Amino acid sequence: MKELPTKYDPQAIEESIYAEWTAERLFRADENSLKPPYSVVIPPPNVTGILHIGHALNNTIQDIIVRMKRMQGYETLWMPGTDHAGIATQNVVERQLSREGKTRHDLGREKFLKRVWKWKEDHGSTIIRQLKRLGCSCDWDRTRFTMDEGLSRAVKEVFVRLYEEGLLYKGDYIINWCPRCETALSDEESEHRDLEGKLYYIKYPVKGRERLEKEGEDYVVVATTRPETMLGDVAVAMNPDDPRYKGLKGKTLLLPILKRELKVIFDGNVDPSFGTGALKVTPAHDPVDFELGARHGLERINVMTSDGKINSVGGDYEGMDRFECRETIIEDLIQRKLFVKSEDHRHAVGHCYRCHTIVEPRLSKQWFVRMKPLSVEAIKVVRDGRIKFYPDRWGKVYLNWMENIRDWCISRQIWWGHRIPVWYCKDCLDDHDVRDITIDGPGHKGIVIGNENPGKCPSCGGTRFEQDPDVLDTWFSSWLWPFSTLGWPEKTRAGEVFYPTKALVTAQEIIFFWVARMIMAGLKFRGAIPFSDVYIHGTVRDATGAKMSKSLGNVIDPLEVIKEVGSDALRYSIISITSQGQDVFLSREKFDIGRNFANKVWNASRYVLMTIGELAGSAPPDASRLGTADKWILSSLDTTVRNVTSSLDAYRFSEAASELYDFIWHKYCDWYLEMSKLSEDKETTSRVLVLVLKESLKLLHPFMPFLTEAIWGMIPGADGRIMTAAWPVASDEPGSSDAVRGMEKIIALVTSIRNVRAFWNIEHKAKVRVLVNVPSSRDLDALKNNLLYIRRLAGCEIVEMGPEVERPAQSVASLAGDIRLFVPLGGAIDIEKEKSRVARKIGEVEKYLGGIDKKLSNASFLDNAPGDVVAKEKEKKARFEREVATLKDNLAALS
Repeated sequence: MKELPTKYDPQAIEESIYAEWTAERLFRADENSLKPPYSVVIPPPNVTGILHIGHALNNTIQDIIVRMKRMQGYETLWMPGTDHAGIATQNVVERQLSREGKTRHDLGREKFLKRVWKWKEDHGSTIIRQLKRLGCSCDWDRTRFTMDEGLSRAVKEVFVRLYEEGLLYKGDYIINWCPRCETALSDEESEHRDLEGKLYYIKYPVKGRERLEKEGEDYVVVATTRPETMLGDVAVAMNPDDPRYKGLKGKTLLLPILKRELKVIFDGNVDPSFGTGALKVTPAHDPVDFELGARHGLERINVMTSDGKINSVGGDYEGMDRFECRETIIEDLIQRKLFVKSEDHRHAVGHCYRCHTIVEPRLSKQWFVRMKPLSVEAIKVVRDGRIKFYPDRWGKVYLNWMENIRDWCISRQIWWGHRIPVWYCKDCLDDHDVRDITIDGPGHKGIVIGNENPGKCPSCGGTRFEQDPDVLDTWFSSWLWPFSTLGWPEKTRAGEVFYPTKALVTAQEIIFFWVARMIMAGLKFRGAIPFSDVYIHGTVRDATGAKMSKSLGNVIDPLEVIKEVGSDALRYSIISITSQGQDVFLSREKFDIGRNFANKVWNASRYVLMTIGELAGSAPPDASRLGTADKWILSSLDTTVRNVTSSLDAYRFSEAASELYDFIWHKYCDWYLEMSKLSEDKETTSRVLVLVLKESLKLLHPFMPFLTEAIWGMIPGADGRIMTAAWPVASDEPGSSDAVRGMEKIIALVTSIRNVRAFWNIEHKAKVRVLVNVPSSRDLDALKNNLLYIRRLAGCEIVEMGPEVERPAQSVASLAGDIRLFVPLGGAIDIEKEKSRVARKIGEVEKYLGGIDKKLSNASFLDNAPGDVVAKEKEKKARFEREVATLKDNLAALS
């Protein structure tokens, strides 16, 4: 028989095992299989990405699901791939060019894109290799990329359909603009953070007033957080019910810097309580002002260039960075005695999700998708339970966003991505700049949709065309991921079999970016939900609760962890501490959980394989020869199978991990292995040992695939690969309740005796005499029939056992449920020495109790401390009081 090495070394086995799996194509999904299908699509990591701890958590969860379903007999497809990550990838290559002293404009669009594709070919598979190192069982032969030929065809098809149905339009709207990336961002790509800023109070003179003496008559004070945008002011707005400004009706104000005339307008949406109640209106640089300006027919004046500098409208401020301009304007206002004051003001400010630059609200002509029509059915499928969120609170978050959904800005002013498939006939459009063309729906003269130059205009017969220079938002390809990866818009066998998928595992940050949009796209273009279950896992944080980031220096590199403890230890550790939907608080020490468990499983397996020799074979144990311990461990195995399976089905991964840990470490290793050494029926015991080991390894395989595969290959009768072995199914036959109850009593009794030995410092080799009071005749029979286990495992001699047993002198008592045991200490310990020790211990505990009593009698503490903190203190008090009572009882028994 083969023998497992003495020490478990993950580095020696993991990569070679993975190579064997891939060589045997064990992850391959067959769309012609007769098995029921089960499919999952990977949230495609950015092609620029490297494996971080969030990836490790997300993909371990997916792999657990897929491996279990594969073992349950499903034809499983885990669809892999990467995202082209438009802004992020372009930024990477532009930084390379910058180091060479060049910009993308020096290369031109075509050469720049060749450079990006070259970078993708050289570096784009890094994240895929790292996912393989983690153990992910994706069907790698199907790996897709969001800009490959098939997905590009799907993107074009969707654009055409939306355009033809009037769900696309191009117009001037306030959008989020990143001056660093020089592109528009969707609302979801503008991440808001609270910043400490200033609220500036500025005098706006009334036209014709020479002396600015009386506020409300000679001037109006306006409060703003962005003085630089006042260069684009066209009006000042007040609430019509605000009595402070009724006298200004029909008046004209002057812009304090440029002397531009400003209208005074009245609008019920102006909040009289913010600032002074007078609102500067800048329609080209604020979404609220844009709507206000539209209602009142105001001019829109854009004062900034695409890189965040003041344009020619700004006069003397032209060329200044927006924040430099802010400071300069304030200085100028002070000199002109038009500056009143500034106040500290904390407010939420949008930041680019890629480069973290402060976003500028900016008037820009962009392409949009009308989302309201798409959202109706997507709301219904969550409301009626066709799609379920785990935890369900995220369903409420989803619905709230969907019910207030805004149109999606899909155009980006970069070069890397799916170029918008719109061609403009220069003859029809009189050579206008294509960026300035407004399109409100289909049938627009001079507009042709297609990837290739149409050659001839269907409207005028002209041949001069220019393609829209913008590209589509990265998420415009990602929202099609569940079906475009399966060949859509072509009708494919894979698409018929594996769509809809079943579970989607993702993070809360992209519920709106991706999850919601995939639901809308699936319903719109495939007529079916893209998945039925959405599992939202928490964010990985450090031990203090801080989000992991390079700037904080608290990042844990999963690849380093894998080098230190192995992939299995990383996987098991991170899953075991991840409660459903809760954030994960992680430190390097937490990976000891998985490492220690892996070593325990390895050592126990090695012991079993060395012990059984050829006794076990592959036959199951003979039921008629099973003893109490055998029946107990098999019944416990059945319970574990049920609990692990139901926990995984409900996406309670940490519960499943905990159930396995308790069964394998405590029941199997700590108790059954020790009891098996005392068995007289070695053949039956060997068969039970192997049966339980095999079933335990199967249950553990989705969590620790490498370890379980390595051990599986050494077990007699364990044919093939463990990942294709049948998932354990609990027996339909009722378990032996007598055996289970009997073993629970034995374990409780042995544990109590061991605790007595430990507390009273009784030497390990010394046998103690024990008297046991057992009130139940049923329990008494079970204990008497298994005295060998009790004597050997507790290192004791049972002097007397029965319902009438009384406590002898100079003995200590302990409880094992309703069973009382007494251990005479005379001769086993130095009684006087132990009395002194126990008395000191009583003093220490009473001192702790005094401190807690003092805290709990403090009214200030009770009134101000959180309820859970007070409850914990009360719980500690009760525990210490019980401990003191037990110590005093034992001290009295020794006297």
